[in-house]
Amino acid sequence: MSPIVTMIIDDRSFFRAGVRGFLTIGECSEAMKIIDCDAGSDGSEAIMQIATNSPDVVILDIGYPLLSGLALCKKIIRTFPSTRVVMISANPKEDDDELLEVIKVGAASYLRSKECQPEEFAETIRRASSGDYPINDLVSSRPKVAWRVLRQFQEISSNVRKEDDIVAPLTPKEMQILTLVAEGNQNKQIANILGISEQTIKNHVSAIMRKLNANDRAHAVMLAMRNGLVPIEPDRHWGRRRDDLLSGAPTSTITDLN
Repeated sequence: MSPIVTMIIDDRSFFRAGVRGFLTIGECSEAMKIIDCDAGSDGSEAIMQIATNSPDVVILDIGYPLLSGLALCKKIIRTFPSTRVVMISANPKEDDDELLEVIKVGAASYLRSKECQPEEFAETIRRASSGDYPINDLVSSRPKVAWRVLRQFQEISSNVRKEDDIVAPLTPKEMQILTLVAEGNQNKQIANILGISEQTIKNHVSAIMRKLNANDRAHAVMLAMRNGLVPIEPDRHWGRRRDDLLSGAPTSTITDLN
């Protein structure tokens, strides 16, 4: 199995060294190729290094309390949609507002350094590299955040323009896959349901996003709902609907469409 290419991005060498040391505890580093990267004054060096090294996962400090890392996170995700971003916060307390901001930019996960253990860190990176979004676990356990995410998602769906959303019509197979995405299935699950390879599903999802002019999976689902391509579940099915909306890159659409 190929190692997970993990890039630690920060302009502080001691932060990068600390994260690297944390990942080398126990067996965490055996399945990873770790790359250090100085973000540069405006993040341009980070973008260049990601383009050169194609990391599976990027570890990025949120910059608590100023949240200065959010803009770079958003830029990375929009420029390199296949690279997952795990955001680290030095915030000593649980903060729903901070979590919501991380969700908005589409990070795959959010960890508070005060509580994170090496095993959890390594498992988060592994899940993110496989296309999962561990941040959804936090949303599921914090109803107030989940409700705020859904309300903002609904507002965007009803307010943004519909015209020129769809670049090209979807094939029946793409419609089938998009519906399964909207139901909260990851690529591997869809591959099992349809009896085809996971790589084929990835290719179809990429084509769907291209045809819908979508930034990511969640954006594609939102566009599909707004254009009547997939049904919107009634509000009484809150648990299912929440999972549907958050099954892809969580609500980066909120900021991308404002």
